[in-house]
Amino acid sequence: MDLTAHWVGILAIALFVAAYALVITEEYTHLRKSKPVMLAAGIIWALIAFQYANSDQPHAAADAIKEYLGEFAQLFLFLLAAMTYVNAMSERNIFLALRYRLAKRAYSYRTMFWITGVLAFFLSPVIDNLTTALVMCAVVMAVGKESPRFVGLACINIVVAANAGGAFSPFGDITTLMVWQRGIVDFGTFFALFLPSVVNFTVPALIMSYAVPKTVPSAPESSETIGMKRGARIVMFLFACTIATAVSFHNFLHIPPFLGMMTGLAALKFFGFYLRRTHLTSGHDRSSYGQIGDTAPFDSFREVSRVEWDTLLFFFGVIMCVGGLGFIGYLDTISAYIYGELGPTIANIVVGLISAMVDNIPVMVAVLEMHPSMNVQQWLLVTLTAGVGGSLLSIGSAAGIALMGQARGQYTFFTHLKWTPAIALGYGLSIWLHMIINRGLDAIPIPPG
Repeated sequence: MDLTAHWVGILAIALFVAAYALVITEEYTHLRKSKPVMLAAGIIWALIAFQYANSDQPHAAADAIKEYLGEFAQLFLFLLAAMTYVNAMSERNIFLALRYRLAKRAYSYRTMFWITGVLAFFLSPVIDNLTTALVMCAVVMAVGKESPRFVGLACINIVVAANAGGAFSPFGDITTLMVWQRGIVDFGTFFALFLPSVVNFTVPALIMSYAVPKTVPSAPESSETIGMKRGARIVMFLFACTIATAVSFHNFLHIPPFLGMMTGLAALKFFGFYLRRTHLTSGHDRSSYGQIGDTAPFDSFREVSRVEWDTLLFFFGVIMCVGGLGFIGYLDTISAYIYGELGPTIANIVVGLISAMVDNIPVMVAVLEMHPSMNVQQWLLVTLTAGVGGSLLSIGSAAGIALMGQARGQYTFFTHLKWTPAIALGYGLSIWLHMIINRGLDAIPIPPG
């Protein structure tokens, strides 16, 4: 049933646009982004079901909802495990210790600009790009208290580096994760985007670095030493094992990777049980035990409760909204135009430009629901552009939006906009390099459906 010209379809489009307008203005309205998209999703599917109720397919809407729910459930459980591990590493002071060690070094502003950028690039493929950006921004804020110019430039560099680093790893960004979980691109094939991602980061970083002061900041006043808590290294090891398990489940056993992540989460909980049973209370003499215990016991369920529920529910709302619009027929119409008329290369570049203004998650969900007939090279291209296109504007990625709040007044929309031409140069060169060095992948087709 084609509802694209029906009042149900028109109202569904209006609801989604209104909901996403509220998402974009979250910084000003302080309305969590999950609320409008969840409400819109419920109303859109209710309208569709109402229209189908009296047709010869009364259960078509319900069947489609179950299919989208299964897709979300896999993403939800995968991210739940990953976010819990990140929270556990944060609780064990891993990120605080990193920040402390960098801040204590007598590096110049320009050196810190490169160190935080390179760390953001290589951390984001393992932990998500948002967490990476927040950790590196905390380092920059600690070091650059006397130089707002350095903070602004370093934040731009971190956003670009985190988005670029997340583009060549299935774990680095939600867009790559969704493409990998769908089985469209193999795990190892994503690393073909490594060199284009390097170019995407280094070209604007090199241009911006000439504007960063060469002076050395004063050392932090605090003399307190911040170290990692007991078990921190084992938590990092378990996280690496969990990622390896997820990859192995998917590549060798042909079962969804979320099951590997949940298995790894269980391992963290067992280790958490050990930490809880062996911790020292504040009344014990810690001197005879070295650093064996902490005054507050580790609680794995507390780390589960601290995951970004607003983000997870936002994914639910977006997947359901875009799924509803696809069920109505809009995505087929759009796909026929941009991928049929413009061609996949131009279409995928446009997808990246759109993601500079609209979050890349709904953009990639829409592309996945369209599932245009493309080869592996083109699927990698859209993964690259959707991931790094958000770097063109500060509002184009979750990392940019978060850092505008964290470095308020020093990293702003217009601070970022000033360097958009340099970022766009890196964006264009990364696409060109991908099309040159990965041209052999164009012989690998991906069947539609």
